[in-house]
Amino acid sequence: VQLQASGGGLVQAGESLRLSCAASGSIFSISNMRWYRQAQGKQRDLVAGINFSGTINYADFVKGRFTISRDNAKNTVYLQMNTLRPEDTAVYYCAASLRAVCFPGLTYSSWGQGTQVTVSS
Repeated sequence: VQLQASGGGLVQAGESLRLSCAASGSIFSISNMRWYRQAQGKQRDLVAGINFSGTINYADFVKGRFTISRDNAKNTVYLQMNTLRPEDTAVYYCAASLRAVCFPGLTYSSWGQGTQVTVSS
């Protein structure tokens, strides 16, 4: 199973970006999907998460600006980022808690490769 993140880029403060992360492979089920970010020299922080039924949680620092959503049929999670700030500059990673077809009794976390978001002032 692989997660492929995309949609990062360079924008100016106040602009928007939409990140996507698609899971592919022999997937039995995906429970929750999450976005994290890691700024240079800092720890990786949870940005937002969404479970299969649509329950969502956000980090305080993105509430009101970012929106997470998912398309269960496509095994894809999105992160709509509005009103971006320079402090949002980071590598954004997606992660999913999932079960693979080959071993459906085991839930594990899979990570995407990260996509760079840079916000200039």
